[in-house]
Amino acid sequence: MTNHDEAAAVRPLTLARVSRHLEAGERIVGTEALHGGITAEMRRLAIGTRDGGTRDLVLRTFVDPFYVEYAEDWLNRETGALTLLAGSGVPAPGLVAVDPTAAQCEYPSLLMTHLPGRAVLDDEGVEARVPVLARQLVAIHALRPAVRPRVYVALTTADTVVTPKGADAAVWAAAIDVIRRPAPPYEGRLLHRDFHPGNVLFDVPPAHPGGARITGVVDWAGACWGPADLDVAHCSTNLALLHGPAWGQRFAEAYEEAGGVLAAAASERLYWRVRDGLAFSEEVRLVARSWREAGRAELTTRAVEERLDAYVIALMDALG
Repeated sequence: MTNHDEAAAVRPLTLARVSRHLEAGERIVGTEALHGGITAEMRRLAIGTRDGGTRDLVLRTFVDPFYVEYAEDWLNRETGALTLLAGSGVPAPGLVAVDPTAAQCEYPSLLMTHLPGRAVLDDEGVEARVPVLARQLVAIHALRPAVRPRVYVALTTADTVVTPKGADAAVWAAAIDVIRRPAPPYEGRLLHRDFHPGNVLFDVPPAHPGGARITGVVDWAGACWGPADLDVAHCSTNLALLHGPAWGQRFAEAYEEAGGVLAAAASERLYWRVRDGLAFSEEVRLVARSWREAGRAELTTRAVEERLDAYVIALMDALG
């Protein structure tokens, strides 16, 4: 086996588990660590086929003790989501095998098909990608599963928000007061719950004259039931921090232009955006590191904190 990266080596029990799910005559001929994730190790496995060709699978493994605690729930939710999405028209990976409790692997793991394309985090071309992202999210929210996933959980509270150093303390205090209020009523939708450019694969360079084309939506471990505004808010915050605060608002507009329906009242829409923006305050360092590993070297923790502060100020200005 050829490893492109020493960290890509598959552990023995996991290797045996994967091998049992290959077709007769197939074998793993190479592994490659995939970067950009925060909670789990991701590897692409090159599978040698009987006809001399290769196909790829992707292995997600939870090894960090902090995240292993949540792995069973996340993997079960991802399993449910990938099963639901099969044949739906949403370009999601196909489920191959899962071991949510590490009964047969060293660590909780999930094996899935590999999708073409790559995540694109560059500033260049963002104007063309935003409406494409919005249309894809509208399509996800249009699905009506026979069995609903569990209702979303908002992990951030007014007491856990971390006001960035040098941020406008008065504005942040007012924003924290916003999320002390009860959540607005909503019409439930299937949510990805972590929909953002890092979890969307694009055909790059574009294979057709229409420009950017999505080839896959990955990482369904947070799939749940809740308000469309929550998914829109999450992607908006990511875009604001990756490309500048104005892109957060632009994504919300693009979602509605694509036929998506958000909360009727402006104050309700902004509640979800403020909540998601404040949630990022607790994980700025991790998010910034993952973006730097993906090639955005200029996105230091401090740079992302400054953009987050500017975004929260813009949201609160909109609240008026």
